[in-house]
Amino acid sequence: MTQLITTELVELDQNLGNDPEAVIRHLASKVAATGRATEVEGLFADAYAREQKTATGIPGGIAIPHCRSAAVVEPTLAMARLSPKVDFGAKDGPADLVFFIAAPDGADQAHLKLLSKLARSLIKKDFTAALRNASSGAEIVELVDGALADKPAAHAAAAPADAAPAAATASAGSGAGAAAAGPKRLVAVTACPTGIAHTYMAADSLVAAAQEMGVDLQVETQGSSGAKPLDPAVIAAADAVIFAVDVDVRGKERFAGKPVINAPVKRGIDEPAKMVQEALAAADNPNARRVPHFGAEEQAENEATEKGEHIGQKLKKALLTGVSYMIPFVAGGGLLIALGFLLAGFDIALGTKANDILANNTLFNLPDGNLALYLGTVFFKIGALSMGFLVPALAGYIAYAIADRPGIAPGFVAGAVAGFMGAGFLGGIVGGLLAGYIAHLIGTWQVARWLRGLMPVVIIPLLASIVASGLMFLFLGGPIAGVTLALNSWLSGMTGASAIVLGIILGLMMCFDLGGPVNKVAYAFAVAGLGAGSATNQAPWQIMATVMAAGMVPPLAMALATVLDKKLFSLAERENGKAAWLLGASFISEGAIPFAAADPLRVIPASMLGGALTGALTMAFNVTSQAPHGGIFVFFAIGNVLMFIVSIIAGTVVSALAVVALKRWAVKKTVDTVEPVPVTV
Repeated sequence: MTQLITTELVELDQNLGNDPEAVIRHLASKVAATGRATEVEGLFADAYAREQKTATGIPGGIAIPHCRSAAVVEPTLAMARLSPKVDFGAKDGPADLVFFIAAPDGADQAHLKLLSKLARSLIKKDFTAALRNASSGAEIVELVDGALADKPAAHAAAAPADAAPAAATASAGSGAGAAAAGPKRLVAVTACPTGIAHTYMAADSLVAAAQEMGVDLQVETQGSSGAKPLDPAVIAAADAVIFAVDVDVRGKERFAGKPVINAPVKRGIDEPAKMVQEALAAADNPNARRVPHFGAEEQAENEATEKGEHIGQKLKKALLTGVSYMIPFVAGGGLLIALGFLLAGFDIALGTKANDILANNTLFNLPDGNLALYLGTVFFKIGALSMGFLVPALAGYIAYAIADRPGIAPGFVAGAVAGFMGAGFLGGIVGGLLAGYIAHLIGTWQVARWLRGLMPVVIIPLLASIVASGLMFLFLGGPIAGVTLALNSWLSGMTGASAIVLGIILGLMMCFDLGGPVNKVAYAFAVAGLGAGSATNQAPWQIMATVMAAGMVPPLAMALATVLDKKLFSLAERENGKAAWLLGASFISEGAIPFAAADPLRVIPASMLGGALTGALTMAFNVTSQAPHGGIFVFFAIGNVLMFIVSIIAGTVVSALAVVALKRWAVKKTVDTVEPVPVTV
């Protein structure tokens, strides 16, 4: 196996700059100079991106910047003993010992285990003291090689002896059967995005802290060098669980019902004793937060955050809930209508033609012997009936989000009333909100015990339906129907420049927050109006095509940008870029979120630029879509599909070029501050 560190990769008592960026850049250049990386910039970009996500400083004056990078040829350690120290974000102050861990994309398990073992050694005071006292690079290399060759620490003996253990325990030699020896038993999971350093250091820190407190703690490390799941018997016997993680816990359902302490992985290194104490307190607290049962994570999170929500947040959540439950009706119905038009022609929607065919014909009595016409009529009618649930489903599930199950029936009824009165989706929203809040209010009434069982199934639905639907019939339905009619007339009359302006606005909205509230408003507007589209009024279909095309641009543009200039993107972003091709083609705008989260001031404006262009082009070319989702994969439901594709390509190219240009030239000039730093090699 190739040696991980050599004397050429060691810097002792040198000034490598005043911030982590300068130090990481210098160490990346050392790795590249020894031929272990193909380029400095790519390695630096990946390592610094990782540093920006979570600072790598740990207690004791140590920092461990690390990454996986396509630029790395072989697993490598570069070490620097700094003078002066540099702040890497540790709570106890700046670091003088810096280990830079560089792993290739396809590092083998043996190397990853060694890198992880080194990370664990750095929390041992005798090892770090020896590093500080070393007088030469050769002595540093000897110390590191010795740490890598040693057996794991005694408190981690339960894990394999030749690797960074996947599960550690605070009681030497304790396993599933010995877990009952201690007065309190805890389990923990540690995990970080890279899975090389923090994952294992947090595990060892927690185990050491628990051992000092006389607590039995067993840890499952979900890292790059493999994970050995905790024994189910150990989990069952545990009083509480600690999640020190920066990523999702794999197999979280195994811990369902256990009191839980959840924190970033770095806290497991910085404050292990506090986390153990908090877990012990949670074990004795019947009201402590618990790991939700499998499939109930979202519900648990909602319950935990509901108290802190203001009215605007609750309203937004209710509206988005209604839209999310409505979409399956629209998706299935829209695609079936599109198939109907494909087989039977657009005139199937005119007058009573569809009803007449279905009333007078069967599969064994085809209209004029035309099987395609009959099947197309069947598809169209099923789709039309499905679309008929659009407004009731929207209203019903808005009410459900507010009042839970007792709100569903009043919401559906209010939505049906809105549809009957021609109030459309605006009426559905108003009716759903009314039904939900009225049902919620009635549910707070204090009633006799014998009456409580009837409240959710009879009394609340009955009274809420009467009040909400009554208000819609008597006062609100008519005015809302007037507004809806005016809005539809305005949209239907938009042509030329006004339609292009609408396309630009919708394109900007779809790319502004990539699946957030603004994006959802534009999407909900398009979906809710889809049912009003017809062969003679294609404006709603044009709006749907515009929204879908513009929403496809950000992930496709980020994927293209990672191909045009991969050096500008971290390893994680380049990997996300590969997936973004499919996400963008499927109309999943959220595929661009990892890029926007890392660099919002460049990614979002560039995305909006391309989205606006795509929106304008789809409107200008009268592109239509009868499907609310699916991207390019529902091509058969898209009118003028060639220009649909051209519009998306144009916006994608513009956004990709814009983000590349912004990343190249709209940057802080940091190189000049790093170059003059005196470095003695």
